[in-house]
Amino acid sequence: MQRNAMEWLALSLLPGVGASRLAALVAEQPAWPDGWLAALPHPAAQALRLWLEHPAKSPLAERIEVAAEWLAASADRDLLHPGHPAWPEALEQIADPPPVLWAMGDPAALERPRLAMVGTRRPTREGRGNAAGFARQLAEHGWCVVSGMALGIDGIAQQAALDAGGKSVAVLGCGVDVIYPARHRHLHDELRERGGLLLSEHPPGTRARAGFFPRRNRLITGLSRGVLVVEAAERSGSLVSARLAAEQGREVLALPGSIHNPQARGCLHLIREGAALVRDLDDLLAELVEWNAAPVARPRVEDDEEDSDPLLGWLSDSPTPVDVLVELSGLAVAECQRRLLMLELEGQAAQASGGWVRLPSRSGAW
Repeated sequence: MQRNAMEWLALSLLPGVGASRLAALVAEQPAWPDGWLAALPHPAAQALRLWLEHPAKSPLAERIEVAAEWLAASADRDLLHPGHPAWPEALEQIADPPPVLWAMGDPAALERPRLAMVGTRRPTREGRGNAAGFARQLAEHGWCVVSGMALGIDGIAQQAALDAGGKSVAVLGCGVDVIYPARHRHLHDELRERGGLLLSEHPPGTRARAGFFPRRNRLITGLSRGVLVVEAAERSGSLVSARLAAEQGREVLALPGSIHNPQARGCLHLIREGAALVRDLDDLLAELVEWNAAPVARPRVEDDEEDSDPLLGWLSDSPTPVDVLVELSGLAVAECQRRLLMLELEGQAAQASGGWVRLPSRSGAW
């Protein structure tokens, strides 16, 4: 039986049950609710049973009612959970995914391929330019920039992605309605108003705490196909994000810098330890080409026509650049472009900002 949003919220509020324990239970797929009641630790099972059978007497009831009122107050608020149409399945690959994610903004931002961009809160002029430049190019190529809305590289990258007409997801170490840092009030508003998305595993109204940010970082990398460290000191929280990304099986990428720049030493350390060295967007896309293929492309639906072009299998509703299609298909550039033109004339594909997309068939299927 599929659990609804309030049931997932109740599970997230149970005493003595953290994200890792809940993830282990989800993997066992217990029946709802009896299987869960049998599998949960005794205090948590008692709390859940009380809420299910006598909600008015449950300590969980008031918090769930407050949450429901908050969600109903605005159309751009949501509670994502496993089974929700916008739930990012990438999080199911990490050891401790959150049971729920509070959201403000447009969940459609999660439909694009995602790359985390992180770095120092005190970037050099070169670092600021690199963060803005890479974020802008990624947005133009159909990628969504994921970061933590922190001062410095995070905020610069997210603002540049929005300014380029792209999407950005901010994962916060506080409630999604709490503006932290205060200097990013404008960015917070723009993420809501320009197709971006704010996410948090903490309920609305939760104030930022130092202990929340390391946990927040696992979600930034977990949501993404890789993490690009733009500029970071040798002892930097960005290196923690890089380590988390590696543990999660994500790509770790870093921009090189001068050996005389203290804010480049963290990136140089990562490169020495095996991170991919990135000089330009081509380097970046080359490292991510396999990631771009498997998770983004939708399963192919067999076409009624036997001569349907296999190139369609690499296209989805998220724009894919021609150079990436060339890498994925093994076709020469000229041949790839010729086939794309034919698919466009046949009404099966179209050129969009950042690349090519597959158009819905007459039946509405992809």
